[in-house]
Amino acid sequence: MSVIPTGVSLPRRLGGIALHVGLAVGGLVMLFPFVWMLLTSFKGTHQMLNAPLDWLPNPWRAQNYPDAFGALPFANAYWNSFYIAALNVVLTLLTSAMAAYAFARIRFRGSGLLFGLFLATQMVPAQVTIVPLYLMLSELGWIDSHLALIVPGYVNPFAVFLLRQFIRAVPIELEEAARLDGAGRWTIFWRIVLPNVRPGMGALGIIVFLASWNSFFFPLIFLNSPELATVPLLVSQFAGQHGATEYGLTLAASAISVIPMMIAFLIGQRRILNSMAMSGLGGR
Repeated sequence: MSVIPTGVSLPRRLGGIALHVGLAVGGLVMLFPFVWMLLTSFKGTHQMLNAPLDWLPNPWRAQNYPDAFGALPFANAYWNSFYIAALNVVLTLLTSAMAAYAFARIRFRGSGLLFGLFLATQMVPAQVTIVPLYLMLSELGWIDSHLALIVPGYVNPFAVFLLRQFIRAVPIELEEAARLDGAGRWTIFWRIVLPNVRPGMGALGIIVFLASWNSFFFPLIFLNSPELATVPLLVSQFAGQHGATEYGLTLAASAISVIPMMIAFLIGQRRILNSMAMSGLGGR
């Protein structure tokens, strides 16, 4: 009669259960503000002042959403945020992929030091460089222009680092075979490297889009005209006008602003997580 050695597996099993319980509790804690925002966005003002507080709307007031959408030019802000984010994605992917290929495959004196200094710029807060950046953009005449939100985003150290890790994971033999067939650097980059790092570029595109859509600090500093406002700026303006009296409308406006982000993340969450896990693999 065999005895099952439960003494070794039981602590591991209990540890796994405790880990999953902790993760579930943490997930619920992080999910609660979002759920509360959605529920409150369907409430009238009088329901927010009830004591004790009503958790569920009664009745459900869906009119908050068209009222919030029509109170300020959300359609124009949506377009501004969308095309700025789309341009940021395209230009960031293009410039970062070329820089990442250079750092990953082209050996030159000081490349390691230059790459280290390039990554070190990530540790400098944006608030430190905002004054010289503002002065430069002012000299170019780009203040109160969407160019001030698009052009500075071309240089993205995180994007270069992420794509560099993917490129270093591509077998060098593929490039050597293409070089034997007469392909140059540019051909290898476009026809060999980019197709093999497409998953990483897709994940990076989603990350850049979400970051651009969520950006509040730079639009607040650089934009003055109401017609140029992005969604975060408009939500802040809406909260300033209605937040003290009409909580349902304010949270409905907030819910309207996060819909594209939720869709983008739900579509690309697996790709984002996989790219984060693979970014530390490969390389010589």
